Amino acid sequence: MKYYSTNKKAPLATLAEAVVNGLAPDKGLYMPERIKRLPNSFYKEIDKLCFTDIAYSVADAFFGEDIDKEELEYIVRDTLSFDCPVVKVSDRIYSLELFHGPTLAFKDVGARFMARLLRHFKKTGKGETVNVLVATSGDTGSAVANGFLGVEGIHVYVLYPKGKVSKIQECQFTTLGNNITALEVDGVFDDCQALVKSAFMDQELNRHMLLTSANSINVARFLPQAFYYFNAYARMKAIGMADNLVICVPSGNFGNITAGLFAKEMGLPVKRFIAANNANDVFFQYLQTGKYEPRPSIQTIANAMDVGAPSNFARIYDLYGGNHDTISSIISGATYSDEQIKEAMIACHNQYGYILDPHGACGYQALKDGLKDNETGVFLETAHPAKFKETVNSTLGIELNIPKRLADFMKGEKQSVDMTKYFDDFKNFLMNE
Repeated sequence: MKYYSTNKKAPLATLAEAVVNGLAPDKGLYMPERIKRLPNSFYKEIDKLCFTDIAYSVADAFFGEDIDKEELEYIVRDTLSFDCPVVKVSDRIYSLELFHGPTLAFKDVGARFMARLLRHFKKTGKGETVNVLVATSGDTGSAVANGFLGVEGIHVYVLYPKGKVSKIQECQFTTLGNNITALEVDGVFDDCQALVKSAFMDQELNRHMLLTSANSINVARFLPQAFYYFNAYARMKAIGMADNLVICVPSGNFGNITAGLFAKEMGLPVKRFIAANNANDVFFQYLQTGKYEPRPSIQTIANAMDVGAPSNFARIYDLYGGNHDTISSIISGATYSDEQIKEAMIACHNQYGYILDPHGACGYQALKDGLKDNETGVFLETAHPAKFKETVNSTLGIELNIPKRLADFMKGEKQSVDMTKYFDDFKNFLMNE
């Protein structure tokens, strides 16, 4: 399988080139040359398959031309050492719980898969150290850092906005040491993302060190996230609730929902998607107006969604040929203020006894507001509520227990490097590493 750039000005790349380089030479995002539809027989039997068998079939469609079958199966099964269950919240609303992995966030799936895929290419490629740059608004940093921790020949630099991630999230990537370096940027997430993109564009820096990205701009990060959309459909089909299925995705950088859209293009029988935004509603406004106008992000209690210029919009735009009518027919949008997010958390807890994190609350409320009479909805609960303990406790008036895995992270000593939002300072740091 070859990969092309959304900017259409770079040569086609192999999977290894797309994964190792992260961004195309013309600064576009890589897209697979074609999307394979899975056979009808797969969907007929999907409810009888386990998560890892489903995921392997999907991975084979994406990566099977480029990776030996046994190796790919090992990567999939080693990645998915945990479940992503569907849990009933109300009669027509279900939660796809994506917080059962090592860092209790959905990004464990993509980050663990990418780490194992990159390790595979390291074995078969040159011995040069691969330097992974990742900007995070919260959960990406912890998932990537823990996914790559201790992997020989790979060094990870996590850039995060100072004072704008939760303390628990911060502990998950600043206390690791080893081959993980945390950079505390005096700015917002968009500044961190801009530093990463600028690094890829700097020829001198790229001559100095081999760079790749573990943000959802990397095909090895976002494509594996399709696995759990297929699993959600299978679990809903098993209980007879898969007809007219709507999936709602709390959306920030839009890699997650893009993986869902790829799943739909592969034939997954999902009726439509809802992109739930917090106050950073650039995509919502695009759906209303047809104009995509990025702007500086706003800080909210759903901080992982605080993105004012979502990178993966380029993939969605490319996937549907830039046709606004097509995009808006497949994806509807919703946007919620902090106060509305808190109201959703309280209402869900009071009515159903289900505890939402602020991001999942956006997804839950968007489903509740947007479901039609004949539809059933699944929203993505993207992180364990305990990762936002202060917000959850104060909003619901409860004392949430911290899982042992999170508590263990909080015992470590913070190790981070202060960094400005200016590229020259970031470049000088990397040049002297």
